[in-house]
Amino acid sequence: MTLGERSTGGRTHVPSAAERQADPAAPPGRSSGRPSDRHGEILDAALELFATIGYRATTMSQIGDRIGIRGPSLYKHVHSKQEMLVEIMAGMMEELLRRQRAALDAGGDVRERLERITAVHVQYHAEHRYEAFVGHREIDSLEEPERSRILDLRREYESRFRELVQEGREHDVFGASSDRWASYAILDMGIGVSAWYNPSGSVGPDELAATYAEFAVRMLGAGDPTISARPREA
Repeated sequence: MTLGERSTGGRTHVPSAAERQADPAAPPGRSSGRPSDRHGEILDAALELFATIGYRATTMSQIGDRIGIRGPSLYKHVHSKQEMLVEIMAGMMEELLRRQRAALDAGGDVRERLERITAVHVQYHAEHRYEAFVGHREIDSLEEPERSRILDLRREYESRFRELVQEGREHDVFGASSDRWASYAILDMGIGVSAWYNPSGSVGPDELAATYAEFAVRMLGAGDPTISARPREA
């Protein structure tokens, strides 16, 4: 089971529009009050609606109403609601992968690399809560072949965590009994941030990311002298 195939059931909080307006990391568009091209404004309105009321409940008319576009004028900029969902979800995964590659390219030992990719994972989910909420909840709303393409990107993303956990276990740095379960646990830590993080609170995304990165390696037993004596599982 991959990141894209697991349920997000039980997550009840969706960032409100007011929270999004207060978020300095919100993308350009109507909700941030910054200038944007029309396509960006439409996409931003769709993103907010997908996150707050759901993809299936959102209509093209509602999206147009958010930014004062009606009828055929909306279709001059976007072809369909599905097209916007694909753009949002693909953009999320491409950005996550870009940040992850940059973190790995910075080098370091296995603990440092795992801390770094965990930190960028958590920071993204704190800074882009709407994108993350939609990206993890609406996978089944995607049509083929885009659904399979996004799932492939998610598998690639998750595999980097699993490979580092495996490398750490092989070198007696980590003591997790399962590479797969450990990678899922770390991913879920970051995903959960998108449901509760408040950008107007006292903790910034970078501080939160650093703290969670430390949690991740401690969860894996980094620094525990008894690791080499623990049984291992595939």
